[in-house]
Amino acid sequence: MVLGFSFLIPLASSAGPLEDPDHPLRPHEIQLKELPKEITNKIGRHLVLHRSRRQLLLLEQGKLLVRYPVAVGMAGWDTPAGRYKVLEKMQNPIWIHPQSGELVAAGDPGNPLGSRWIGFQCDCLGRSGFDGERFVDIEGCTSSGFHGTPHRWTVGRAVSHGCVRFFDEHIRDLFEKVQRGTPITVIP
Repeated sequence: MVLGFSFLIPLASSAGPLEDPDHPLRPHEIQLKELPKEITNKIGRHLVLHRSRRQLLLLEQGKLLVRYPVAVGMAGWDTPAGRYKVLEKMQNPIWIHPQSGELVAAGDPGNPLGSRWIGFQCDCLGRSGFDGERFVDIEGCTSSGFHGTPHRWTVGRAVSHGCVRFFDEHIRDLFEKVQRGTPITVIP
């Protein structure tokens, strides 16, 4: 499968500090008591993306299993808030540039998806907006998901076109911990 769009903060260990001590952003870690009860009382395994804190939490039976630092969508390309489920999982995804149609092979340094893709949302309304460098007009469907990134400096920031970027070692870890259908809540 070829993907046409991509997406962010703390460490893949239970409630620990940011893995990279030299990383410039050391966010305030989300405490479970800060989340709505409907999220922390949820039965089973689920993911919570807190966009403003740029953290993804993996919860099970109301207990924090792991937290990850992430990058999220920039203003105008916000990561979509709401309730979702893992729709697809892919190792070594191929990326298609949303404007040029150029295919970028898995493992290619120009592939922004890293080694794993976990898709959770598809939007076929098209998108338009300034991407920080130029005006971009995308026709057709775009997908949002979690993926690795070769650009480690972006984790912890709002810089993507809506996807959620992870350190590649963290997306590999998460990939093994979720399955299709795992619920996801994205909160502002």
